[in-house]
Amino acid sequence: MILGIDTTTERLHLALVRGEEAWTRGLDVGVGRSHSGTLLPTVEELLAAAGAAPRDLSGVVACVGPGGFTSLRIGVATAEGLALTGLSTWGFSAFELRGRTLREAGIKGPVWLLLDGQRQEAFAQLWDDDARTPALKLPLSELAAKVGSAPWWTPSGFREKASAHLPHAPLALQDEEGATLAGLAALCRDLPKRAEESPLVPFYLRETDAEVNFPEASAHLSEALRRGQAR
Repeated sequence: MILGIDTTTERLHLALVRGEEAWTRGLDVGVGRSHSGTLLPTVEELLAAAGAAPRDLSGVVACVGPGGFTSLRIGVATAEGLALTGLSTWGFSAFELRGRTLREAGIKGPVWLLLDGQRQEAFAQLWDDDARTPALKLPLSELAAKVGSAPWWTPSGFREKASAHLPHAPLALQDEEGATLAGLAALCRDLPKRAEESPLVPFYLRETDAEVNFPEASAHLSEALRRGQAR
């Protein structure tokens, strides 16, 4: 039984998978609120729905970013905490989850995946069955030049902001939430086939606000600590 966690946006996505069975939840945590008060109670609800207990878990897959600094760390820290009980852990990027979301919705072919980078910036990566380009951070004003005429998609929370800077509309999903949760469940089945990751390392892709505002105080930090482990 594998638990899947995504806390990188204003929505909390959870999946609990045992073979072909899956129990999922998607909750709007909201801007300015914390996933920390919602995550573990919802995990308990999923376990109860599956007629299971924490001792029945065998592993955790967690989204390591990029995304909101605090929210993604809550998910990673929860997975790491569960790992202390002996559970295996695997990480996946926010792009991999959205790429799997499109596949679950029946959309194939190279698609630019765009995520909210805040500060009038976007995170972007070209995906098909896997990543076709490195993940990158760029100003919203440069989105049109990067995406060109290629298809693109972004979660609904960032769609309006991204659309204002691109000449053509994003791909449409009839049931974004359902496809996202199905994608997370698929990752719960597939990631345990990979080598385990311990510890999980966040993928920030950008510096913290503190590093931007006080660069001299963080000059000693390595790029790996500033931006996390690239995926």
